[in-house]
Amino acid sequence: MSEPARRPTAVVVGASAAGLFAAAALADIADVTLVERDPLPDGPLPRRGVPQARHAHLVWSGGVKAFNELLPGAVDEVVARGGRLVHIMGDMVSRAPNEVWFRRFLATHHRNLVCSRNLLDAVLRALVLAHPHVSVRQNTTALGLAGDAHRVTGVRVDSEGDISTLEADLVIDASGRGSHTPQWLSALGLPKVAERRVDAGVAYATRLFRAPHSAADHDFPLVNVQANPAKAPGQGGIIVPIEDGQWIVTLSGTRGGEPTSDPDAFTDFALGLGDPVIGELLKEAEPLSDVATTRSTANHRRYYEKAKHWPDGFVVLGDAIACFNPVYGHGLTVAAQGALAVRDIARTTPLAAPGTARRMQRAAARPVAAAWDLAVGQDAFYPGATDTPPNAVERFLARFVDHAVETGAANPRALGALLDVMSLEKPATRLFSPDMLIPMLFGPKKPHLQAPPLSEAERKAATS
Repeated sequence: MSEPARRPTAVVVGASAAGLFAAAALADIADVTLVERDPLPDGPLPRRGVPQARHAHLVWSGGVKAFNELLPGAVDEVVARGGRLVHIMGDMVSRAPNEVWFRRFLATHHRNLVCSRNLLDAVLRALVLAHPHVSVRQNTTALGLAGDAHRVTGVRVDSEGDISTLEADLVIDASGRGSHTPQWLSALGLPKVAERRVDAGVAYATRLFRAPHSAADHDFPLVNVQANPAKAPGQGGIIVPIEDGQWIVTLSGTRGGEPTSDPDAFTDFALGLGDPVIGELLKEAEPLSDVATTRSTANHRRYYEKAKHWPDGFVVLGDAIACFNPVYGHGLTVAAQGALAVRDIARTTPLAAPGTARRMQRAAARPVAAAWDLAVGQDAFYPGATDTPPNAVERFLARFVDHAVETGAANPRALGALLDVMSLEKPATRLFSPDMLIPMLFGPKKPHLQAPPLSEAERKAATS
């Protein structure tokens, strides 16, 4: 009687969202070990190693779809515990970077997931760690890769002083912005990969509020005032209603116009934005926290998919490939879509087969590239953001996108095309479809709004 075939093994470095998505992508195919440096909380509590967790988060509809494919039931569980699927733009009051207010059309299918990051991570952790083929080693630090320049065979780890090697057919680095992959590859004798950094100099300040009583009971919209790159310093802010009748409010500003951690200055900063609507809404809201700040907002991409030599058995996902200015809200969506790309290849190709890891790396780069172009297309225009200023083509595309935003603000067909791209559901070529070009050519049927489209009921709810 023959022995059963050995089940493939995988090690995922990092148990934040990208690592959990990677584990979910492989769990039906391999025995997966998550290696996590920090202890994991039990429930929706803050976790070390996620400094951005206190700031506002949303998951675009492209990410919602990827969540549902990777972890069926995850989105429903978040909603059952107080999160919301909000209609974009029906449940959103938004001022675009070119200072145009979007009409609140209900004609698109796009639903974005909003909740606290603590709740989202708790739901993802519970679902992934419940899988019989997923285990986690907490308080364990990844020290480096085992193997050579041709094949990675595992990860060397330090578990509270006990140093050992976890062997695996596939190792995935999902350790985030602080990834050590460049050093690990160098230690294997591989050349440095190309990188690019575009830093708009954005600082974020976030405070948690208790929503006014009537607004907490009401399906209050997101309220977003976006920064204008043409008017440096760019300043913006967003109110995101989340679970338990709370608002997460994040304010932002580029070099020379940054918000501070001073709680007494928070509402005044909001009142001083291009439109004072956020500050006005905060007057009746009760602060529940101090002000959390961060400057870790640069767009930073490593082009691993273009490496001339790439070792078998190793893949990089999530922020460890590329991190984005959080204002665009693409990090979670890109992480989930990258994990889906890995899963699709793993279902048809053995993990240890020559070339599998390179195919996975290139597939994971596609959603990265889409989000990168959207973020850098805006941020590169801020003073000091990059040593390589936008070229003629990039300037043309930026003007075209501005025109597309202006058109989408007043036309539902154009808005649908714009959201298809912003949500990472469709490629940027969608902006050149008839749904966008015809309204762009003939102009909007309705004039642009001059004020935020809050209804009288919503204004009353927020001030009572």
